[in-house]
Amino acid sequence: MGIGAAKTKGLTTERKIKSMSFYENLILVRPDLTASKVAELNKKYAQVVADKGGKVVKSEDWGLRDLAYKIQKNRKAYYVLTYLDAPAEAVLELERLMRLDENLLRYMTLKIDEIPEGASVMLEPKSRRIKDDKVELQIEGEQ
Repeated sequence: MGIGAAKTKGLTTERKIKSMSFYENLILVRPDLTASKVAELNKKYAQVVADKGGKVVKSEDWGLRDLAYKIQKNRKAYYVLTYLDAPAEAVLELERLMRLDENLLRYMTLKIDEIPEGASVMLEPKSRRIKDDKVELQIEGEQ
């Protein structure tokens, strides 16, 4: 019996096991690129995932933001967050291409249990986040 074979009632059937998992991918793109070039870059990586049998579930462009420290002499970067439903082979190919891309300052891919609903916290207005934090602190302080 080969890899991926299942034996049922004396019969052997071969099946290709292609398990899909959820991933969160964050890339930091050089600040000297235009927003349209960043969108093209994101589409290129989405196509790589699609070619390997996965799909981009959700993508968020956080725009040009300050970095906590300089990366390759840059103080700012475009942040793009992407949620993927893809096999491991697609993620490996995606990361291989990201390693070779000179337009990326950093990238990080995490395996997650499920894709969160709605927009991320980074897309909420800053005043809303501050108000929510104060409410949570007041509730915790009352207990």
